[in-house]
Amino acid sequence: MNPYALVVGEALVDVVHRKGAPAVEHVGGSPLNVAVGLGRLERPVRFVTGIGRDPRGTRIADHLAASGVHLEPESVTAERTASAIATIDGTGAATYDFDITWDPVLPEPDPSVLLVHTGSIAAVLEPGCEKVADLVAHQAPTATVSFDPNVRPALIADAAAGRARIDRLVDTADVVKVSDEDLAWYAPGRDPVDVAQDWLSRGPAIVAVTHGGKGAFALCRAGDVTVDVVRVEVIDTVGAGDAFTTGLLDALWSLGLLGAERRGDLRDISVVDLRWAMDIAAVTAGLTVARAGADLPSRDERDRAVRG
Repeated sequence: MNPYALVVGEALVDVVHRKGAPAVEHVGGSPLNVAVGLGRLERPVRFVTGIGRDPRGTRIADHLAASGVHLEPESVTAERTASAIATIDGTGAATYDFDITWDPVLPEPDPSVLLVHTGSIAAVLEPGCEKVADLVAHQAPTATVSFDPNVRPALIADAAAGRARIDRLVDTADVVKVSDEDLAWYAPGRDPVDVAQDWLSRGPAIVAVTHGGKGAFALCRAGDVTVDVVRVEVIDTVGAGDAFTTGLLDALWSLGLLGAERRGDLRDISVVDLRWAMDIAAVTAGLTVARAGADLPSRDERDRAVRG
């Protein structure tokens, strides 16, 4: 089998509420958005999740197929498909209330996996989170590991256990993308740069931190870079962080830095290459927030935007 990306995590339907407008449903879930984003950028990607044989599950499966993502058959095993109530405020920011269980059937490790990505609910919600961490650890000898905590505090009953699970995946990861809001929950009162430096010292090649409308920064062994957001008319921020992750991973893929055999090269990434990758990530996120829901761009749309 040709090398491919394996994305593991929740898939759900976001029921989006805006003041003065009827509710609208969008397919979502942070790992799903990354899988869809990579698929739309024409990367080979397989997705492992847990959805039901119900109308929402069928909608998710169709959405993945339309984006070029292969849904692993074992993913259609849940009693019902998860959902989230997303409330959009006047700035376009979203808050969530979830209805989800997480106990997926995961595949055996595959040496053809070039990149494995996970995060969000899948990384902390019992009982499936332990399965996910084990799978990621078993894929690490052959694949680049990408992790986005995308913390959902309402679903973390034990904060200490949640932080420990995040720590385990940070220690395993090669690429970590995290938001300033995630870090404020993980390490209240600490400077995000300080936490990112601590995480970098524990093994990742890159730690990227997004600051919403204030841009993002990233650290690597060679130094650090800062990028601004791409200025657009924001419709909502649903999927913005996932789009940023997608763009960053796609850029590293284009640089030939994915796969365990390139782990040393990834750790030696130059500041110039990291800045380029972060710029690609920012453009990918900008295109997404200019549209309703987590509607990530196609390869053609993204590349035209990069060219300006």
